[in-house]
Amino acid sequence: MQPVAYKRCFPGKSGAHLIAFDDGREYVVKFLKPGFERTLANEWIAYCLARFLQLPVPPAKLVEIPPSFCRSVPALATVPPTQKQFASLYIDGCVDGTAADVQYVVNHRSLPGIILLDYWLCNRDRTRKNILLQEQGPGTYYLWMIDQAEIFGSYGWMLPHLETLPVGILKSAVHQLMARFIEEERQFYEQLDVIQTIPSLLLEEILAFVPNDWGLTSVDKRGIISTLLYRRQKSLPHLVHKFIKNVYRPLHTQLDGET
Repeated sequence: MQPVAYKRCFPGKSGAHLIAFDDGREYVVKFLKPGFERTLANEWIAYCLARFLQLPVPPAKLVEIPPSFCRSVPALATVPPTQKQFASLYIDGCVDGTAADVQYVVNHRSLPGIILLDYWLCNRDRTRKNILLQEQGPGTYYLWMIDQAEIFGSYGWMLPHLETLPVGILKSAVHQLMARFIEEERQFYEQLDVIQTIPSLLLEEILAFVPNDWGLTSVDKRGIISTLLYRRQKSLPHLVHKFIKNVYRPLHTQLDGET
C-alpha cells in the first residue's frame, strides 16, 4: 500500500496527518515526533489489544511512507525517518464527543470494554475529542474509540514510570457518557474475565511487531509485558470496583431518579 496524496494535518499534540493511499481509502497517519517518542508504540499496542477484545477501533496497519513522498510535502519534510508509520482508517461523516447530543449508543455492549481497556493501559486521555460518533439516526450514534497515544500515562514515558502508574479513578467525561448506556454491572466483570485470559504470548507477539526504530528496547518490552500482567490481575479488579461504586452506580441512581 503506497501513499498517493497528502490531504491535511489534524490539530492535536501528536501530529496526525490525513493521507490517501492507492487502495482508494484515506488514513490518519502518525509519524515519530520529537518529544512524543512513545506515540507510535502506544498506538500499536492499544490497537492490537482493542482488536483482540473486538472493540470499535478503526482498522489500522503499519505502513511505509517513502522519504521521497515526505520531502514533497512541506508538513512532512522534517519528520524523523522511520521504517514504518502507524495508519488508521479515516472514518468519514463523524463528529467528536463535543459536537453531539447523544441519546443512544447502538454499540453499547462495547462500552465496558473501552473503559476497562483505558484503565488497564492507564489511558488518561479519553476525552470527548478522542471518540468519534457516527450518526445512525436522530440522537443515535455508533461510537468509535480513537487516539490511544497516551497509554501508560504519557506519550513520552520511561521504563521507571511503568512501575508507578496510578490506580485511581480517571477523570473522563467520556467514561461517564459511556457509563450511561451500560445496562448491567456484570458487563464490566465479563470484560475483566476476557482481559485476564489474554495469553501472555499474544502480548509478546504484539510487541515483536514494533519496529526497531520506534525506540522500544527489549528491556522496555519486558517491562510493558510485566506491567500489563500485573495491572490486569492486581490493579484492574480494584479499579473496576471503584469505577462501579464511584461513577456507574451514582450515575444510574441519578438517571433512575430523572425517569
